[in-house]
Amino acid sequence: MNRVARSIGKLLATYLSKEIEIKGTAPPSNPLHLQATLRPGDVLLVEGNTRLSTAIKYLTQSTWSHAALYVGLDSSNNLPSDHCLVDADTVHGVRSIGLEKFANLHTRICRPIGLSHEERIAVSQAAISKIGYQYDLHNVFDLARYLFPAPPVPTRFRRQLLSLGSGDPTLAICSTLIAQAFQSIRYPILPLQLKHDGMLAKGYAFQPTAFKPRHYSLLTPRDFDVSPYFAIIKPTVECGFNFHDLEWVE
Repeated sequence: MNRVARSIGKLLATYLSKEIEIKGTAPPSNPLHLQATLRPGDVLLVEGNTRLSTAIKYLTQSTWSHAALYVGLDSSNNLPSDHCLVDADTVHGVRSIGLEKFANLHTRICRPIGLSHEERIAVSQAAISKIGYQYDLHNVFDLARYLFPAPPVPTRFRRQLLSLGSGDPTLAICSTLIAQAFQSIRYPILPLQLKHDGMLAKGYAFQPTAFKPRHYSLLTPRDFDVSPYFAIIKPTVECGFNFHDLEWVE
C-alpha cells in the first residue's frame, strides 16, 4: 500500500473507530469477575460500539465484532503493569491494553481446552511478539463498503469479504492475530476435518483424526464462539452466582 493510500486508510480507520450509540444485546460483565475468571490463552470476544463494529457484525451475522487475547498481568517485563490483553486496533495497530478498555461493553470468554501452562504461555508470547505491527488497512477499505443498512451481499460471500486484506505477514487484524497465535502450537479453531474415526451411521460418537487448518485470514471473532474446541466461560457463574441472593423489585 503506497503512502497516499495509507494516509487515506488511517483517516478512514480513525473515522470508523469512533464510538456510536449502540444498544448491546446484554449487559457488560462485572470487571472484577472478569479479571478473576480470565486465564492466559483465553479469547475475550467483544460486542463493539464503533462504525467498524457494525460492518463486522453484519458480515459475520454475529454479536461479536472484536477479539482480544488475555496474556496475564505478568506476561512480559515490557508491558505496562496493568496491561493483560493483546489486540489489533485499526488506529494503533497490535497493542497491549488493560481490561478497562472494554469495561462498558458486552463480552464473552472463550477458553481453549486441554492446554498446559507452557502452551498457554506460548500462545500468549506469540501474540505479544506481534505488538507494534500495523493493522491491515486493506481490510478497512473492504469493510467500509459494507456499512449500509442492508448491503446486497449474499450470505455465502460474507466470510470471504473479511479475507480481502493485503496478506502482508507484518499486518494484522484482531481475529487473525489470535488465530496465528493458536496455530503456532497447532491448536484448532475451525479446521477443515479430513478424516473421522468412528461410525456416525450406527450412532457412535466420532472424533476427527486429521485436520487441515483454515487460513488465518478466513477466521473471524465469531469463530471462537462457535468452535467446538473452545469452552464458553461466564464470569458471573464462575464467581459463585446464587439466585437466592437476588433482591427483586416489584
